[in-house]
Amino acid sequence: MKGDSFARAILDWYRLHGRHDLPWQVERSAYRVWIAEIMLQQTQVVTVIPYFKKFIHHFPDVNALANAAQDEVLHHWSGLGYYARARNLHAAAKQIAGQYAGIFPDDFQQVLALPGIGRSTAGAILAQACGQRHAILDGNVKRVLARYHGVDGWTGKVDVQHQLWAYAEQHTPEHDLADYTQAMMDLGATLCKRSKPVCEVCPVQRGCVAFEQNRVAELPTSRPRKEMPVKSARMLILLDEHNQVLLEKRPPSGIWGGLWSFPEVSLDEDLHAFCEQQWQFKVSDIRVGDIFRHTFSHYHFDIIPCQLRVKNPEQSVMEADGIVWYNTSHPDQRGLAAPVKTLLNRLSEE
Repeated sequence: MKGDSFARAILDWYRLHGRHDLPWQVERSAYRVWIAEIMLQQTQVVTVIPYFKKFIHHFPDVNALANAAQDEVLHHWSGLGYYARARNLHAAAKQIAGQYAGIFPDDFQQVLALPGIGRSTAGAILAQACGQRHAILDGNVKRVLARYHGVDGWTGKVDVQHQLWAYAEQHTPEHDLADYTQAMMDLGATLCKRSKPVCEVCPVQRGCVAFEQNRVAELPTSRPRKEMPVKSARMLILLDEHNQVLLEKRPPSGIWGGLWSFPEVSLDEDLHAFCEQQWQFKVSDIRVGDIFRHTFSHYHFDIIPCQLRVKNPEQSVMEADGIVWYNTSHPDQRGLAAPVKTLLNRLSEE
């Protein structure tokens, strides 16, 4: 099954078994598809749907997103993770508002030039929203094509990606581009899954090298395993006499970039001296909580929460850019790092 017959089989299956009622397929537009595609990067559909609905309700168009404060955007992204996606989304909206009068461009190179959009995402947006012929190669499609064509090697390697892009281009039809694009993603998500694939009802079982050679479990080739390093730090939950908590805004780039977090200190820092030197605080009580682990894509982060009662002499730390006294009883809308939300929730339950 090569060429057009592959696409025909995929499209026939999609018409009967594919997903046709996803929220970004309703009142489909380049803006809605774009938001969905960015959210779907490294996140499953079932998780994305409620976030998408709330996000679109709050930011119904490019201009609404472009005119919002970054804190507001990050707040509505909180919980989805990989926050660089939200920062890029906001930056791209500003670019579209400034360069294209708030209208999402329909030129591939212009879309590709927007922050946070790569070749596959640009293709997926324009294929679904505009019916343009562009191949896609997200994680689901890589898995389908690697198995179907028996492609060895980790899909993150450049030479393997070149092979898969060639196959993706080969199979992309000249018609029904929106359906075909969604069909390929659906096939990988529902049948050609990473584990326990449902090969017996796959529309392209015939001709699939992995199925014929009994190699479905070993393809695509797993990423070379590397032991995840572990980093540790203490997070300071500084409570003033009004039970407000001190939060700091993190730098715009890096882990939790642009989000609000507790101050972090190393394991060997003297907390009394640190608070005195940093903010002129007097510490009256320290309670150390249980360690909990937050895992990023490339390392584990062990957090030791330290709750400190502090006296803020003559308001030595006033609310200013980068620092805020946060009222846990009346929380406002700001982007919070996931562990910070967890610790604040624990605090409010005490």
